[in-house]
Amino acid sequence: MKKVITAVVAFVIVALMALGYMQASHHSSQAAGKLDPKELIFEHLGDAYGWEVPFSHELRIPLPVIVQDYAGSWHCFMSCRVQGGAEYEGFRIAEGGDHSGKIVGTDGQGNEYRPLDLSITKDAAGIFIAALLVICMVMKVRNWYKKNGLKAPRKGTAALEVCVDFVYNDTIRPIMGKDAPKYGPYLLTVFFFILTMNLLGLTVIFPGGANLTGNLAVTMTLAVCTFLVTNLTGTREYWKEIFWPDVPVALKAPVPLMPIIELFGIFTKPVALMIRLFANMMGGHMVVIVFTLLIFIFGAYGVVIGSATAVFSLAFSLFMLLLDTLVSFIQAYVFTILSTMFISMAHVHHHEMQPEQSDNK
Repeated sequence: MKKVITAVVAFVIVALMALGYMQASHHSSQAAGKLDPKELIFEHLGDAYGWEVPFSHELRIPLPVIVQDYAGSWHCFMSCRVQGGAEYEGFRIAEGGDHSGKIVGTDGQGNEYRPLDLSITKDAAGIFIAALLVICMVMKVRNWYKKNGLKAPRKGTAALEVCVDFVYNDTIRPIMGKDAPKYGPYLLTVFFFILTMNLLGLTVIFPGGANLTGNLAVTMTLAVCTFLVTNLTGTREYWKEIFWPDVPVALKAPVPLMPIIELFGIFTKPVALMIRLFANMMGGHMVVIVFTLLIFIFGAYGVVIGSATAVFSLAFSLFMLLLDTLVSFIQAYVFTILSTMFISMAHVHHHEMQPEQSDNK
C-alpha cells in the first residue's frame, strides 16, 4: 500500500511540474498576444530578477536589486519596483537590445548604461538555497550519529548515508587511495551540491525553478574549483611530467611540443567538466519546454489536433522529467568521479611512477 501511495504522489508531483511549464507558457503567450517559442524557452531557462509564481506568470516573488550608478552611488530596492516596464530611481529592466532582461540606468545626458550589478537574482538565490539544503542534509546525518552512536539510521538519513557510502567507498576511495580522507569532503560536497541544484531545477514550485546547472557561469565556477584543487595541490612529479615529460628529447627541445600539449591539457579538463554538466542539464530542460510548447503551437490548428498533441506532449514531458531526475544523479556522479580522477592524477609520486625499480630494490 505504501508503494502505491508513493507512486501516486510521485506521479502527481511530476504532473504538477509539467503543468507548471504549461501554465507559464500559456500566460506568457497570452501576455504577448502571439506565441514566441524562442523567447519563452530562453525566458524560462535564463536568469531573472524575480521568482515566478506557478500558474501565474505575471506574479513574481521579488528579490533584492543592488546596483551602483554612474556617479558611484549605491541603490538597493526590491525587484517588484522595476517589473512590468516600470522605472525606479532611474533604473529599469531592459526589454531589448544588448542588455535585454538586465537592469539598465540612464545617466545625466540621457544615455543608457549598464550599472555595476550585485543583485540577488533567481540563480544567485537558488545557489544559496541549494547550499543551505546541503548543509541541512549534512547536519542531519551528523546529528543522528552524535545522538545515536553507530546505530543504523532510518528513512531520509539512511538514504543520505547510502549515497555517502557509495560515492566515498566505491568511487573516491578506490581512486584516491590514501589521499581519500583529505579530498573526500570536497568531492562529497561537490556531489551533493550539484545533485541538489539539479533536482531543484526540475521543479517549478518555489524554492525550485532556477536553472542553476543550466547556467554556464555556475558550471564554470564548479569546474574552476576542481581546477584549483587539482593544480594547487599537485605533486612535484605531476608538474615534472607537464614541463619535462618522459619522452624523447626531440619532442621537448628545441621546440617544446610535448610540454605545450601537456600544459594545454591542464585547461581542457575543467572545460570538459563545465561543458558536460551544462549541456546535459540545459538540454533536458529545453526538451521538456519544447514538447510542452507543442500543445499551444498545434492548438491553433483545431480542437482535434490540439487535443491529440496535448496528450502526446504531456506524456512525453512527464517521461522526460522522470529521465531528467535520473540524469540529475548521473551528472552529479560523473562530475564527481572526473574531479576525483583529475585530482588523483595530480598526486603521482616518484615511487608510483617507477614500480619496477621499487620491486627490484
